[in-house]
Amino acid sequence: MWQRLKNAFLDKDIRRKMLFSLAILLIFRIGCYIPIPGIKYDTIAEVVGGTDSLLGLMSIMSGGSLQYGTFFALGVLPFINSYIIMQLLTLVIPALDRLSKQGDDGREKVTMITRYVAIILAVIQGIGIVVTFNNGGILNSFFGEGTVGMVFTGAYIILMLTAGACLVMWLSERITEYGISNGTSLIIFIGIISTFGQALLTAFKQVGENANYLWNIFGYLIIVVALFLFIIFMDGGERRVKVNYAKQVKGNKMYGGQSTYIPMKITSGGVMPIIFASAFMMFPQIIVSFIPKEHSLYTFYQTYLFANGYWTGDMWVGNIVYYFFMLVFVIFFAYFYAQIQFNPQDVARNLQQYGGTILGVRPGKPTADYLQTINNRITLFGAIFLAFIAIIPALAFNAIGGEIGLRSAFSATGMLIVVSVALELDKQLETQYMAKHYKGFLK
Repeated sequence: MWQRLKNAFLDKDIRRKMLFSLAILLIFRIGCYIPIPGIKYDTIAEVVGGTDSLLGLMSIMSGGSLQYGTFFALGVLPFINSYIIMQLLTLVIPALDRLSKQGDDGREKVTMITRYVAIILAVIQGIGIVVTFNNGGILNSFFGEGTVGMVFTGAYIILMLTAGACLVMWLSERITEYGISNGTSLIIFIGIISTFGQALLTAFKQVGENANYLWNIFGYLIIVVALFLFIIFMDGGERRVKVNYAKQVKGNKMYGGQSTYIPMKITSGGVMPIIFASAFMMFPQIIVSFIPKEHSLYTFYQTYLFANGYWTGDMWVGNIVYYFFMLVFVIFFAYFYAQIQFNPQDVARNLQQYGGTILGVRPGKPTADYLQTINNRITLFGAIFLAFIAIIPALAFNAIGGEIGLRSAFSATGMLIVVSVALELDKQLETQYMAKHYKGFLK
């Protein structure tokens, strides 16, 4: 990988794209340190919480910006949520499906709609954040005392958060258009890495108070490296279904007579099932944030459905009920997303149209049923893997890093995103370098 990075940097055009991407990412990181007036920064970290809370997950995705109440607090999350919603709507709304298939013009229209939806979601998320901050007592009115002053302060903060989200969305699109790889993925990647670095630095500062904390940090890093290797290994796993093409004579030429395979990845949905499950589990927290803490419903949610556990003095105990439902939803959404990504009927129809057959399986419906069976099996294996990554690391991180603040350094979603983005960036560099290297040969 380092040699590929070196070769890519030596190429003038690729080096220009890499430097442009780094410049945009630097602008993003600067925006993550621009504070928004009206927020008490000394108490905001207590309200945001760790990786298991909705605001904590949003803070990690934005590079810790939300935890410090800065201009880019929402990050690129509204655009991601909008993109997911538009993907699902395209499957159920025929007009959107037709629009997405009308070439570049149609895709541009869908992208424009996605941007508008992202702005709406940014406003909604901004309102939720302001309400949560107000309930936590960390809003500081600068439009005067009383209800009117707080309303104007809240409206100003919502406006700033929405503007920051729009600017981040624009920066990500510039990286995608003029830089290396997907801009949205790179911004999330740099945000997660920076959050991990900040948490690790804070943990090392505590070693001076207690030297035993050094062993906690060492054990934490071993688990992180082991999980990264495990995720990389599983990300490359796939089932290859061999396909044979019959020979066809057209005019004076013979076509076909070759063999290929259909790659079916174990984790075809990537990190999306965990994101869907996390959003589904954390959605009640948005509703609960509007309820006073004295209410019985708030107490019920904190007791049974809130992800954060408690520190016993020896280890961090998580909420078993929360993790059970998280397991169920991860498996459910893994199957749901697998059905979206892979359609056995379409694959079987295309194979039959071009003379492709699977050894021992008849064309048509038997081929579709065979592919569906294989897809269900590998999806189950992938779903169990995702459920393991979503739950076990969180418990391990809580037990080892809970006492020194490393519990919020990495989440399962963050680890999967970091691995997938790093692998995708490596592939992009290789593809662009090979295209430049073999330009003369291709001509």
